[in-house]
Amino acid sequence: MVAASAGLLLYRRGAGGLEVLLVHPGGPFWKNKDAGAWSLPKGELTAGEDPAAAARREFAEETGHRAPAGPLRELGEIRQRGGKTVTGFAAEGDLDPETLRSNTFEMIWPPRSGRLAVFPECDRGQWFGLAEAAERINPAQAAFLDRLRAQVTDAGPPAG
Repeated sequence: MVAASAGLLLYRRGAGGLEVLLVHPGGPFWKNKDAGAWSLPKGELTAGEDPAAAARREFAEETGHRAPAGPLRELGEIRQRGGKTVTGFAAEGDLDPETLRSNTFEMIWPPRSGRLAVFPECDRGQWFGLAEAAERINPAQAAFLDRLRAQVTDAGPPAG
């Protein structure tokens, strides 16, 4: 069975246009990776879970901040290279990336050492303009940026 995730793309209107908050995955595999490594805060759906609720939960787990309480913009689904489906949502808001506090995971590190090490799921967050975000984000997730741009520049209100 292919994994399914949901995530929340926080955006704000900056002096240079729309900006989005992306997070960088933590752990030794991602330590020296940048272009194509960033993501919207996201995580796996549990069986029967509402994707919007999962997106809000994952945002809180990966940033240490509550997701904005207002309505969410639906950004649809994408399929990542490994087959995982991600349902995206967006919300307007602001937060200081220096205050991000992610949940953690454990893994044996270094390999074959037998030592269990703890790493944050996200080691940092940063605001990016849409052009730079498109260079940094997981390539499949770039569609979320295009969809956000179309929705916000059309000036339509978010759904529900």
